Amino acid sequence: MLDKTYDPKEIEARLYPEWERSGAFRAHPESTKPPYCIVIPPPNVTGSLHMGHALDNTLQDVLIRWRRMKGDDVLWQPGTDHAGIATQMVVVRNLEQEGIGLAVEGADVTREKGGDGNKKLLNREEFLAKVWEWKAYSGGTITRQLRRLGASCDWSRERFTMDEGLSRAVMKVFVDLYKAGLIYKDNRLVNWDPKMLTAISDLEVESREVRGSLWYFRYPIEGSDEAIVVATTRPETMLGDTGVAVHPDDPKVEAPDRQACDPAAGRSSDSRSWPMNTPIRRRVRARSRSRRRTTSTISRSAAVTTSKPSASSTSSPG
Repeated sequence: MLDKTYDPKEIEARLYPEWERSGAFRAHPESTKPPYCIVIPPPNVTGSLHMGHALDNTLQDVLIRWRRMKGDDVLWQPGTDHAGIATQMVVVRNLEQEGIGLAVEGADVTREKGGDGNKKLLNREEFLAKVWEWKAYSGGTITRQLRRLGASCDWSRERFTMDEGLSRAVMKVFVDLYKAGLIYKDNRLVNWDPKMLTAISDLEVESREVRGSLWYFRYPIEGSDEAIVVATTRPETMLGDTGVAVHPDDPKVEAPDRQACDPAAGRSSDSRSWPMNTPIRRRVRARSRSRRRTTSTISRSAAVTTSKPSASSTSSPG
């Protein structure tokens, strides 16, 4: 006798293992059937799946099951992503709750010596072992969630982005792209964690509002006694300036076909100069998500470089 209501918890939990054991989700590359493949966007092993994953994977599963019903040889490739920096942060926080720290430079188990007061410090190999333990725990949670959703992945091909074969493949692709001139390597600003001695992502940065200064720089204009004064809370960015942009409706500045000089190099013949472009506004660069809004000013003032207090913010690793 059928129950009055459908109980997915009981029925789906019984059917899915049977589907998986029967090989219903497996691909057969040797088959002559038309191939169809989707590589699942690998979720990070930093946590568990959320509603967005559920929606995205459901849409993929609809396509996969439709093409399988059409008679195609279908592969839905499952896997998880290591998300190295974020995973390290999660593992470190978990270890700190157990009184375990990292044996980085300057670390000490005793507070009396200025240490963190951790009961134990892990070296690199011991920490990597803890990371792999977390991967097994978190990755297992993710795959169980996918199975519970009914995702018809070919689990016999499950991969992790740190698997040896995948690491070699990723390295080869990046090297090939670099040699082809399609990607490049360069220096860039990073969020440096002085405690963990590594770069961390923007997501791991703790933004703090601090009291800053507003700095004024005079950019001399070639062939005249005029200058453009630009205000900024980030004076260090002047060293990377490549141009000065002004608003086309600004009555104070006549920008077309004129050059502005690098104030750091002076007005000598070998000083750098840049075009004064329109109609782009000069952007005041700030990195903190919780920053207060700052503005730039452009005028003919002959004021020398000065500073005065203003509210700004900087980002510091947590």
